[in-house]
Amino acid sequence: MSDFKATVEPGRHDIIITRTFHAPRDLVFKTMTDPKSIPNWWGPRQYTTEVDQMDARPGGAWRFINRDADGMEFGFHGVYHDLVPGERIIQTFEWEGLPGHVSLETSTLEEVGGKTLMTNVAVFQTIADRDGMAAAMADGAAETFDRLGELVEKARVS
Repeated sequence: MSDFKATVEPGRHDIIITRTFHAPRDLVFKTMTDPKSIPNWWGPRQYTTEVDQMDARPGGAWRFINRDADGMEFGFHGVYHDLVPGERIIQTFEWEGLPGHVSLETSTLEEVGGKTLMTNVAVFQTIADRDGMAAAMADGAAETFDRLGELVEKARVS
């Protein structure tokens, strides 16, 4: 059981996600920004993930494609605004199924007692956008970060 927590407060434009990983923050950061690692953790297990584009640097873009068992595709993309190795990633996020609804995400990594606390704050343009994303991502985000946790914990012990 993970300690994944998503906070969605009424009347606010943000979703705050926290999750602790049993791995050093440099390893968590590297895994989050390595295109070869993305297919192993990004998205729910029921989908495969393809990295169509990933240039993890300020001004660089990313695009990932989830595919279900029937071959249906779900595209997501964004732009990296800032990356501080081992500490922070700031990027936009947009689901291509609902274009124009862009959020700005800041993921901060903090070393706490040999573990890494990730805090992800996603800010949406409207409360309605935030509410729609909160409903859509309820299970997927927890599973995605559980998969990331499994991957970094396995890498830590190998």
